[in-house]
Amino acid sequence: MGIVVIGGSNTDMIIKSDRLPLPGQIVAGGQFRMNSGGKGANQAVAIARMGSHVSLITKTGNDLFGKRSLELYKSEGIATDYVFSDPDYPSGIALILMDASGEKCISIAQGAIRTLSVKEVEKARTAIETADILLMELEIPMETAEHIAEIASGKGVKVILNPSPVQAISQKLLQKVQVIIPNKTEAELMTSINVSDWDSARRAADRIHEKGVETVIITLGSKGALVRENGRYYEIVAEKVNAIDTTAAGDTFCGVFCVGLTENMSTVEAAKMACKAASITVTRRGIQESIPYRKEL
Repeated sequence: MGIVVIGGSNTDMIIKSDRLPLPGQIVAGGQFRMNSGGKGANQAVAIARMGSHVSLITKTGNDLFGKRSLELYKSEGIATDYVFSDPDYPSGIALILMDASGEKCISIAQGAIRTLSVKEVEKARTAIETADILLMELEIPMETAEHIAEIASGKGVKVILNPSPVQAISQKLLQKVQVIIPNKTEAELMTSINVSDWDSARRAADRIHEKGVETVIITLGSKGALVRENGRYYEIVAEKVNAIDTTAAGDTFCGVFCVGLTENMSTVEAAKMACKAASITVTRRGIQESIPYRKEL
């Protein structure tokens, strides 16, 4: 039982400067940090810190970064039985440039996670089939995503997709997804609709729903999140906070939302709790260290 997360595990290397460099430009005077990240890992940490049982399916390299990540996951109480290690490919690395306001640009060398195979995830079949929720991203090969969603849906496990990094999503995968959680940018790329307010978010949610997904939640940063469920729309307004680093906000939202559902909250109630947690995350610097614990909500 509990939640199974499948996605990437990265080591994030972050430089924060007064401003982001333009192409070909050097901006000096930045501050450097190195943190554990990756969307799958971040979401698993968020779930664990809410007090729920979570298993992480991911793949690292057989290197210093992979070994360090594994120890950190164990320290968070995440089940690591299905954290695979690749002897040939390195662990994922993300290079993050951030300005003084928290805006960022990110480049990721995904490494070993791009080799996560159908054969490997078959080893986690029992954990997937007995889960309450499967939360997945698009950091893994599409063939593997399709296979693991098919395993889950075949046993009535709720499949929740965070379509990031955004890419073409197969209809085979979408047919197995009950809830999809794109951010504003991802929703725009999926629908060709400029998402700038609640009205445009509703139109984008309709377009995504037409692709076959039952429930659509579009996260809108400082505005909050729009929920489309059963033909109705719900505006979840975010608390006003002083945001200094938005890096892990979306992952916090996804993980905490899943926890809410396992506690028999409605979709709207779970989204409200997720917004609350994300609003705490953005007030802190860092990636996984910025994700709140349950007592902080």
